[in-house]
Amino acid sequence: VQLQAYGGGVVQPGGLLRISCADSLGAISSYAVAWFRQPPGEERHFVAYAGRSGGFTSYADSVRGRFTISRDDAKDTVYLEMNSLNSGDTAVYYCAADQNVGAGHFVYMKNLYHYWGQGTLVTVSS
Repeated sequence: VQLQAYGGGVVQPGGLLRISCADSLGAISSYAVAWFRQPPGEERHFVAYAGRSGGFTSYADSVRGRFTISRDDAKDTVYLEMNSLNSGDTAVYYCAADQNVGAGHFVYMKNLYHYWGQGTLVTVSS
């Protein structure tokens, strides 16, 4: 896979935004995928995970109920729909993929993912 995240921007508190991650090599259907984010001056943290089929998903407590991860393998793209955004969601968002991170693994551990996109900045500000 060769991942590229895009769609970030500036959004007002309470707003919504959908960011995307495209695989230019067209192989993403064979990979589990995840989103991580890195706020300014902080470490990169897990946000959401989707298994190969998309049937299993997992979320960080801080975003559960507000964010939704989905995938469209026909378009080789993974999405993260974000609702009820607040300033704490401001970060660079990265997509990641790996063939060996299954639902039984520690999907929140960034070191398990071998492939990363370059990140897209989301800023929540009025």
